[in-house]
Amino acid sequence: MLRWLTTNLRLFLLAFALAVTVWVSAVTAADPDETRLYPGTIPIEYIGQDPGLIIIGQVPQSVQLNLRAPSSVWNELLANNGAIRAVVDLSGLDAGSHAVEVQVQIRPQPVRILAVTPATIYLTLEPLSTRSLPIQITLSGEPAIGYQIGDLVLTPTQAAVSGPQSVVERVDRLEASLDLNSAREPIERTLNLQAVDRNGHPVPDVVIQPTSVQINLPVTQIGGYRDLVVKVVTRGQPASGYRLTNISPFPLVVTVYSANLELINSLPGYVETMPLDLSGLRDDLETRLGLVLPSGVTLVGEQTVTVQVGIAPIQGGLTLSYRPITIAGLGSGLQAQVSPTTVDVILSGPLPALDSLQTSDIRVTVNLNGLGPGVYQITPLVEVLAADVIVESVLPATVQVTITSLFTPTP
Repeated sequence: MLRWLTTNLRLFLLAFALAVTVWVSAVTAADPDETRLYPGTIPIEYIGQDPGLIIIGQVPQSVQLNLRAPSSVWNELLANNGAIRAVVDLSGLDAGSHAVEVQVQIRPQPVRILAVTPATIYLTLEPLSTRSLPIQITLSGEPAIGYQIGDLVLTPTQAAVSGPQSVVERVDRLEASLDLNSAREPIERTLNLQAVDRNGHPVPDVVIQPTSVQINLPVTQIGGYRDLVVKVVTRGQPASGYRLTNISPFPLVVTVYSANLELINSLPGYVETMPLDLSGLRDDLETRLGLVLPSGVTLVGEQTVTVQVGIAPIQGGLTLSYRPITIAGLGSGLQAQVSPTTVDVILSGPLPALDSLQTSDIRVTVNLNGLGPGVYQITPLVEVLAADVIVESVLPATVQVTITSLFTPTP
C-alpha cells in the first residue's frame, strides 16, 4: 500500500494542481479582475489624538486609491460610499514631528491595494495652549464738529485665545476697530475680535472666546454748539405744465455755534436758507444757498448748503377723435375698403408735449403687405412723432378691411 501511495502521489498532486488551475480560470473568466483608480477621494479619519495636543499647519484631508479587484467587488465598492475607510492613528504620539502611515480598511474582499496617495502623513503636534488677554479698541476718525466722546466701556474686557502653543505665544493682544466718523449719538455696537502680534499683524489658527465685544461709547455735544435742520425757503412756481418733485438740501443738518448759551438754546430746531426762486423752471436745478442766522450765531464749517431741485412735466391724457386710417402695402391690381374709416386715439404724456401736439404728428395706418383679395380683421398701427407721448389705446382696436381685385374676370 505504501509503495502504491509513493508511486501515485506525484500523479495525485499533479491532478490536484490541474484541478485548482481549471477552477481559478473558470472563476476568473466569469468575474475578471480589474485595476482602477477609485473615483473621487476617501476622507482621512484622524483618531487617537491626545486632547492636550493639537496639529499645527495643514495636513491632507483625503487620499486617492489605486485598487485591483474582481468586477463584482468593484460593483459593491461603487455602490457603498462607506465601504472604504482611510485612518491615521495618532495614539501614543507626543509633541513633535511625526510620519504616520495611512491605514486603508476595505470591507468587501478580495481587494488588492496597489497605491495610496499620500501613503504617509507628515505632521507636527504641539501642546494646546490657552491665554487670557485684554481687549483693546482702536478708534479712527473724529466725531462731528461740536461733539466729544466719553469713556469707552467694554463688555467683556478680556477674552481667551487658544491654539498651538507656538502660535498662541505670538499673540500680543485682542483688538477691534471702531470708526467715529461724524458721530453725533452715543455708540452701542458689537465688534468682532481679532488676534494680532506686536506689529499689529493678524495671527491665524487660533480660537477666540468670546468672539466679539460689546462697546458703549458716550458722544455728547459741547456747550455752545447746536445741530439744526436745514429748511429750504422757496418762492415762485415752475413753468406751466411742470411740477416740483423734490427739494433736497445737503447736508440735511448743520452745526451752529454761539458763545451766548441762552441765545443758542432759544433757536428753533431748524435754520432757513435764503429764498430759492422756482419761477419758470422746466429742468432740474442744483445750486448753493446761504443760511439766515441771527446775529451772534455762526455756522460751523462750510458757509453754504447744496440744494437739489427736481422738476418734471405734469402727466396728462388726450383723446384724438376721428383720425383717418391710411392704407399701406396694398398689392398692385387690388383695392381696399376699411370699415370704419376713422378711429379714436387715446394718448398720455407730459402736458407741454400734449399741448403742442399737431394733427400731423399722429398717423394711423393698416399694413396690407402680402394680402390678397378677402376680408380681414387688422389692428391699426399708430405712429406718434412727438417725444414722450405714449399711445394708450385705439378705438376700435381692430378694423375690417375688404380687399378686391380692380379687374373683372372674363367669362
